[in-house]
Amino acid sequence: MMLIDTTIAQNAKMKNIQIIAKDLGLSDNDFEMYGKYKAKISLDLLQKLNKNKDGKLILVTSINPTPAGEGKTTTMIGLHQAMRKLGKNSIVAMREPSLGPCFGIKGGAAGGGYAQVVPMEDINLHFTGDIHAITTANNLISAMLDNSIFQGNPLKIDINNIVWKRVMDLNDRSLRNIVCGLGGKINGIPREDGFDISVASEIMAILCLATDLNDLKQRVSKIIVAYNTNSEPITVNDINATGAVTLLLKDAIKPNLVQTLDNYPVLIHGGPFANIAHGCNSVIATKLALKLSDYTITEAGFGADLGAEKFFDIKCRQANLNPDGVVIVTTIRALKMHGGLNKNELEMENLEALKNGMKNLEKHIENIEKFSVPSLIAINIFESDSHNEIELLTNMCKKNGVKVAISKVWELGADGGIDLANKVIEMLETKKSNFKPLYKLDIPIKEKIEIISKEIYGANNIQYSQKAINNIKKCDNQGFSNLPICIAKTQYSLSDQASLLGKPENFTININDIIPNAGAGFIVAMAGNIMRMPGLPKIPAANNMDILDNGKIIGLF
Repeated sequence: MMLIDTTIAQNAKMKNIQIIAKDLGLSDNDFEMYGKYKAKISLDLLQKLNKNKDGKLILVTSINPTPAGEGKTTTMIGLHQAMRKLGKNSIVAMREPSLGPCFGIKGGAAGGGYAQVVPMEDINLHFTGDIHAITTANNLISAMLDNSIFQGNPLKIDINNIVWKRVMDLNDRSLRNIVCGLGGKINGIPREDGFDISVASEIMAILCLATDLNDLKQRVSKIIVAYNTNSEPITVNDINATGAVTLLLKDAIKPNLVQTLDNYPVLIHGGPFANIAHGCNSVIATKLALKLSDYTITEAGFGADLGAEKFFDIKCRQANLNPDGVVIVTTIRALKMHGGLNKNELEMENLEALKNGMKNLEKHIENIEKFSVPSLIAINIFESDSHNEIELLTNMCKKNGVKVAISKVWELGADGGIDLANKVIEMLETKKSNFKPLYKLDIPIKEKIEIISKEIYGANNIQYSQKAINNIKKCDNQGFSNLPICIAKTQYSLSDQASLLGKPENFTININDIIPNAGAGFIVAMAGNIMRMPGLPKIPAANNMDILDNGKIIGLF
């Protein structure tokens, strides 16, 4: 019987992180120890490696997620383990988990089974404190903004036009909309406010897109926090918070080094969600991995309609990255859910549901082709998958002109990823990437939204609220019309309605708000009823977590 993920991770024989760092060719001056098994890598290392040739860049993405599970992160880690076992010099560059989903419904995000990154408990909890630093930096801006208003409001800030929210790294729906400053004059000016989850903060986006500390500082200075009574933008620089915010992020901007279960190097840095932010790990970690390896394996959150599109159109464009190949992860269970089955019906063979659900995978294959990057399908195998289902899915993928690899990394670790690793290597050696973004930046904001909505999601119409229309005009007037678009929408569907699984047709994308992220360098378009502060489920994962008298953690994942 397979051990649970926590037990597997706790039984791992980790190497001191100094050994992992030395195996990468790092000197003592290139990293700082955070205990025995974690380290921060110096920003100077990227400059030192500047003349090194970049390795190949591989993106791991997936179909739209379902409660049945897809295993994108697990597949990414297992692919790395398998490539290393084949003697290839590979590195994973991935995002770090947020405490929100960890204590909520999703659980941890350090892989699973025998394809994990360790120390798993640390990574899923406070890790090296990066998200806490981002939270504090975000809330310092809020505090200084409210203090400026309290201290005579010299900037003439319109308290009804404040766009900066406080954040915390937990799911708490009660904080989405609040009133602050109550309790009399000494406690501030009463006004409406609210909280987002920390990983939706523009500070997180900036940390993940900045190329160095100075770039981070310049981006922070441009963040729009409010508007004055003349409807002119007020920035972080205007409230004199730029230096202090940058100071709080001086360590958080450094990538983190950890290891897989079999002691292979992994860089973890940054953690924006792909449904409400741009969903990619940091540019610094990715570029560092490219200089340190022949193969850099990274991922982008949720399905290819969100994470992959934003990886290509935002991250790759801003950082001048050229991806060489894509792995699209799918499971037979998830496709059967997209084909109309309930979660309790997935154990039984059902070829008809699989055929119907295949439409979701076909749309993601089609979408990756739009960026002119070669791709293949990784079928993440579950015990309940029948031979007939595997054969049917393999044949359907081949009919779409895409190669298929079987992945059993959850069960077998590196050994279960050899087929996948060999086929990824073959793809990179035989197919050339001619990467190009989906749209040009010099077209109108509405046209960019329309291209993403129609070409990637498959919508036939886009509906704008009056608020969104007004804010598009405001973005145009402020000179932001040339920025890329980051659509925030449900991850569960190609549409903006979570219940529309498979490949929905004849639907409308509803854009309810437009938010310029001037520091991050993109415009957020809020679609459907997406929330930037999630809530807890009826039975949170936190219910089952505990730490025993001997210090052993249980129920984390």
